[in-house]
Amino acid sequence: MGWTIRTVAAAAAISALAATAALAADDGPVKVGFIGSLASDTGRSTLRGAQIAIDELNEGGGVLGGRQIELVTADTGEDVTEGIKAYEYLAETENVDFIVSGSIDDVSLGWLPRMVEYKIPTLDTWTSYIGIIDKLVEDYDAHKMYFMNIASDEALATLYVDFGKDVLKDKMGWKSVVILQEDTAFGNAINGLVSGLLAPEAGIEVVDTIVYDTQTVDFSPIFSKAVDSGADFIYLISSVNGQVVASQYVKFQVPMPMTGISVAALGQEYWEDTGGAGGGISTLSPIPSVGFALDPKSQEFADKYIARFGDERPKFPHFNGFNAYWGTLQAFAAAEEAGGFEPLDAWVAAMQDQDMILEKDGELWLRYGFWKPDEVEPRTGRTYPHNLRFDITPPYEDGAPSMVVIQWYEDGTAKVVYPPKYATGEFQVPSWIKQ
Repeated sequence: MGWTIRTVAAAAAISALAATAALAADDGPVKVGFIGSLASDTGRSTLRGAQIAIDELNEGGGVLGGRQIELVTADTGEDVTEGIKAYEYLAETENVDFIVSGSIDDVSLGWLPRMVEYKIPTLDTWTSYIGIIDKLVEDYDAHKMYFMNIASDEALATLYVDFGKDVLKDKMGWKSVVILQEDTAFGNAINGLVSGLLAPEAGIEVVDTIVYDTQTVDFSPIFSKAVDSGADFIYLISSVNGQVVASQYVKFQVPMPMTGISVAALGQEYWEDTGGAGGGISTLSPIPSVGFALDPKSQEFADKYIARFGDERPKFPHFNGFNAYWGTLQAFAAAEEAGGFEPLDAWVAAMQDQDMILEKDGELWLRYGFWKPDEVEPRTGRTYPHNLRFDITPPYEDGAPSMVVIQWYEDGTAKVVYPPKYATGEFQVPSWIKQ
């Protein structure tokens, strides 16, 4: 069949509340707000994924007794202050019922207190910042309307540790690393996780960390310092301006391999954006990624996206475009079960139970479900309330891995190189580096 959606029925008391809410519902449109950058590839991916899902629901007869869905937008410009204003606009002026976010980490952190104040069900499709999930751990009742359908940073870090041990250390023989980190909340979070795990779990020593400003345009002194560190490879953490550092890495033919996390390398436009100077760069990527073999249902969505937006960038949806599409459908499936987005507790209970399995060639390939507040992930030994349900222990039979590692080759193609179950290519070092 290729996919299944499994939803557990709400308790009788919740159903009664939902029925009461349904009777009180008016015949006007259900309003969905998009919050994110309208000028960025990531923001547009989220917006378009949500739009396709909403169009499908409207064309199928509407929701909640035939009501149409109206999508309104609020631009953050990837700025924290503007992001707060954008959330306030959606809440106070547009009176939205549900918000889907394509915000970067710092912006989501900025508007999060407004979400708590307005109590609007909100789905975050881009940020993986573990600090937001920690807020649900610390004060679940205040933040229970928040869902993040991308694996959080701790899950991401375990995948990198596995890649570090299996490929970088055991296969390539590398034992030391220098970290290049953008000065952002994302960079600080990932650096802390990776630095704390590489040495004890992967046997790779962090010999130095170089933190640089997001507006840096000349990386020659930074690369010189990295080479002088004597490390075997560079680990890049870049969520804002990765095209510049990547293209200069190739231009200067830096004589050491570079992997890590580069958001710029997650989209099909990366090769064009670097002027064809992105070869050799590898990065962790949420899934589905460039170079990722899609299951049939995800391919259907991608084909719809390409047919509608293929002449504009991004020409292919980023991972958060897929997240927005499936997450919006799940949010409305929960609303149908709960009788609407209010009462909030009914919708939250129904959303927690959303669990979609996508299969490829008869095996689980992707899973869009959520951790519940009392569930403990066995490898990390902690809870991840309302985070995407990930599987960080091979063979990934209970869910998809948190991330994959992709690599851009010097011919302009990109492949998944880890983990083996999802690999479409092999990890390589750039041709100018002599092993």
